[in-house]
Amino acid sequence: MFQTILEKGYANKDCIGICIGTAGISNPLVHQYIKSNIDLFGYSCPVSIVGDHETALVGALLQSEGMILIAGTGSICYGRDEKGNSYRTGGYGHLIDDEGSGYAIGRDILSAVVRAYDKRCEATVLTKLVLDYLNIQTIEELIRYVYDPGHSKKDIAKLSVLIEKAYRLQDQAAIAIVDHCVSELMELTKPILKVMKEDCSIAVSGSILLKNQDIFDKLCAGMKKEHPLVTITKPKKDAAFGAVI
Repeated sequence: MFQTILEKGYANKDCIGICIGTAGISNPLVHQYIKSNIDLFGYSCPVSIVGDHETALVGALLQSEGMILIAGTGSICYGRDEKGNSYRTGGYGHLIDDEGSGYAIGRDILSAVVRAYDKRCEATVLTKLVLDYLNIQTIEELIRYVYDPGHSKKDIAKLSVLIEKAYRLQDQAAIAIVDHCVSELMELTKPILKVMKEDCSIAVSGSILLKNQDIFDKLCAGMKKEHPLVTITKPKKDAAFGAVI
């Protein structure tokens, strides 16, 4: 990134400040790696390295106070009150957390498919949707796909796009997955809402909340019922804009 900036003709001596919002910032090694790269390219300006959820909040609300609920491949909720105190829930990765995320939905879709295959639950349209999406024919091929070392959590998360069609077909497995997703996302907000103002704003971000209207609508309805003064909003600007301001 810094090499590209230099190639574009922007001299590092003219830089008045750097703000980088990135995942994994709680790991000291990540912070150290980024700072060493900044130093390597000769930047001497003030540097701020923060979590990507922090820049996302500022970009989404155009202010530092409020909350942001992010559900993409992973999931996290972050808030900052009027005194500058910050709070976070979730964001611990797909192995132990990330409920309500694209990965969790994809995983639950696959679980529903194999359970239906075993007749542990009723048949689901998700089976055909998954097989067609992956261009495979059998459950055996599906298992090989899932456990192929070449496939990552992002490949599982991509399957979350199938939930919308199945949900609108009133598929019971899909309905259960959507309901569980919304419930888990609401759970992420609860600890932070306890310490925020009653009428705080919550921005939503990530593909699950921005591209799946059913999940977004159910989340808004649930939040309105439990927290009637809270405002749910989509982002005004992106995280890059938030880093600048």
